[in-house]
Amino acid sequence: MRLADSFDSARSEFLDGATAAGASIISHEHPGRGPEGAVLASDVAVLGRPDAPNRLLVISGTHGVEGFAGSMCQSAWLRDGVAVSDAVSVVVVHAINPYGFAWVRRVNEDNVDLNRNCIDFDGDVPTNPGYDELAPALVPESWDDATRQTTAEQLLEYAGRHGFDGLQAAVSAGQYRHPQGIFFGGSEPVWSQRTLESIVRRHLASAERVAILDLHTGLGEFGHGELIASHPDDLGKARLDACFDDYRIPSEGTSVSADVQGDVLDAMVSWLPGVAVAGVAIEWGTVDIVAVSDALRADAWLHAHSDPLGSAAAPIKEQIRAAFAPDDPRWSEMVFDRFVAIRERAVEGLVGSFI
Repeated sequence: MRLADSFDSARSEFLDGATAAGASIISHEHPGRGPEGAVLASDVAVLGRPDAPNRLLVISGTHGVEGFAGSMCQSAWLRDGVAVSDAVSVVVVHAINPYGFAWVRRVNEDNVDLNRNCIDFDGDVPTNPGYDELAPALVPESWDDATRQTTAEQLLEYAGRHGFDGLQAAVSAGQYRHPQGIFFGGSEPVWSQRTLESIVRRHLASAERVAILDLHTGLGEFGHGELIASHPDDLGKARLDACFDDYRIPSEGTSVSADVQGDVLDAMVSWLPGVAVAGVAIEWGTVDIVAVSDALRADAWLHAHSDPLGSAAAPIKEQIRAAFAPDDPRWSEMVFDRFVAIRERAVEGLVGSFI
């Protein structure tokens, strides 16, 4: 089992699989284009009764380049045959951030992290003083060996004062003041958020129960898929317990992820009032966190201060792809096997009719 080599090939495999599975397919065309001018879109495959009381939602590409693994899981599932029943239908969303997927970026066309974009922009925007302090070091104007060494020392010095967890929170919890920085949450709801909300409300609002799998890569042990829940209350935890085993909650300090703000899991719960929702992100580990951070910083520099189609682009794109979509068949097999197990467990919980 291998990952696709591009967004175009991943999309083609998904659409072929969805067609073979007999799914209804709805495509949402993105206003942008890929590096070679190709059409970009988020595609939705719906299988089973549209009025089924229980529905399973599986999303890939929230973080662009991470969609290579999620797409592989979705397409293989569709090729193998998706089991539906009168009780459970399936909604599969491919590449909800198609721009980031096609351009091999974690973020979207506006450098926005979709998983930090789901906040109330009419209210007070969250602040992040730690990121403000580190911003010049995280995405410097130059990206050479000397600058990388100097800025790495600045990050280590911050970790010495605040601990590694403090550094991780400052860097990745989300920030709204540095548009060219990393983990930027934006200034308004972006195309991908608006499109996802439309999909969720259209296909899930009439359900009684919904289980959600949002597929991610880049944190944790190689090939291990940690289940990450967002900010569940007691009832939310009961629903999670019914559908998933050994999930982690970042706000409780048990996860490989920092406690982020503006994530899509919280947003989807708010978009589905009256529906019992149990949602997790699956986070598959790749390389060590320093390599992941270095790849993200290099890519942000490329798009902020250089030419994303110039001579500096190829090695940086190889670096970021390696950090989030390793070309390793063993890793791909681990990812898919974990996906199958989690997916089947989620369906068991839905059939069990959790509260």
